[in-house]
Amino acid sequence: MMEEKEEKQAWDLPAQNDTASEESEFEDFGTRAFRRHIERKIARKKFIAGLLFGIFASLATVAGSLAALFGMNVIELSDKNKVRNNVMTDQVMEKLNNLIGTIGIYYYEDADVDSLVTGIYKGLFAGLNDPYSAYYTQEEYEEMMISTTANYYGIGAGLQQDKNTMQVKITKVYDNSPAQKAGLKEGDEIVEVGDIAATSTELEKLVTQIRGEEGTSVHLKVSREGENDYLEYDVVRANVKIPTVESKMLEGEIGYIQVSEFAQNTPKEFEAAIESLKADGMQAMIVDLRSNGGGLLTSCETMLDLILPEGTIVYTEDKYGNRQDLKSDAEHYMEMPMAVLINGNTASASEIFAGAVRDFEYGTLIGTRTFGKGIVQQVRQLADGSAYKLTVSRYFTPCGDNIHGTGIAPDIELEYEYLGDEEAGDYDEMKDNQIVRAIEELSRERK
Repeated sequence: MMEEKEEKQAWDLPAQNDTASEESEFEDFGTRAFRRHIERKIARKKFIAGLLFGIFASLATVAGSLAALFGMNVIELSDKNKVRNNVMTDQVMEKLNNLIGTIGIYYYEDADVDSLVTGIYKGLFAGLNDPYSAYYTQEEYEEMMISTTANYYGIGAGLQQDKNTMQVKITKVYDNSPAQKAGLKEGDEIVEVGDIAATSTELEKLVTQIRGEEGTSVHLKVSREGENDYLEYDVVRANVKIPTVESKMLEGEIGYIQVSEFAQNTPKEFEAAIESLKADGMQAMIVDLRSNGGGLLTSCETMLDLILPEGTIVYTEDKYGNRQDLKSDAEHYMEMPMAVLINGNTASASEIFAGAVRDFEYGTLIGTRTFGKGIVQQVRQLADGSAYKLTVSRYFTPCGDNIHGTGIAPDIELEYEYLGDEEAGDYDEMKDNQIVRAIEELSRERK
């Protein structure tokens, strides 16, 4: 599940209502001239058709891909054609043709053809008004997929972007990472990356500017609470292999497992942590999902299968009512007291985890209400290396609760408070009030 807040699905896009303005002979000539200019550029790149044909054919291909996404039945095929016919009207095609011509005539520099075409594709998905659906160039797709391996050249910090303000904050600084060595801290707001304002672009694109070749540096301007001026850092990029699971034994034979995201290797790390803690005598377990923004649904499913007994752990429904159940089997499950820590940045796959534990009545949720992302995205790569991410369904907890926009309320509401000296910089789990409360609850259950 890709996440990375607030959605609006709109598959049946309305046709343009704008009436084409009168054109002069000069404008019409300019349109034709610019088209020939574009076709010559495309011919040099060994494309077969002209730009306009390529644009509209590609849009039709995207629409066809949506059909393949679900294995269209007759009703779904009708919906696909309705969307395509309403969007790609003669009026829209004529208007787009005129706009391209206007750019060719009046834009003060030579327009980059590839950028124009990419902009059309991106605009198609932007028209859904769904922040989770997007079109990616090949380079953007490859960068996005890096996050699923948790292995890259970068600074070793977890970032999160507010969907409304576009502000980017550091949610995690990994041990021995370039970010930690440079002095960056959790809670810092990234203001600029190089000369790019963080609020001017999507997080996935901003991350491509932070990552780079090993040994090179990236300049960051940071706002930190309590500081009057911006802080500036030159962080040297390194090969960062980020563990997504950390664990330790706490007092009272209670194992503590923190999961920072659901990446490809997370289930193996999670299972290894459980086995290690069991070998050390674990009798109860705390799973910390605070500020875990989600990740891969398949990883979450595998991890829940290690904990829960047989049954549906989550199910999805698309707009046609088609339901898909993901289930745990009876082969592996744990019978020990469990607490799951959650907060307002616990989202997506993390909410699936928490919701399943709650509905199976297998553990106690402690903390604050979760973020509330109850929709599923599917990522597909196209033949030319580009890709799209599309919201395709809603998900429901085992008891049928769709938490989109509302989140999951904890069983025990408790705002986070650190009981030690935060300025000292040494975090101690036993001074984290939510962990302390979890230990109290688990100790009570074991009596």
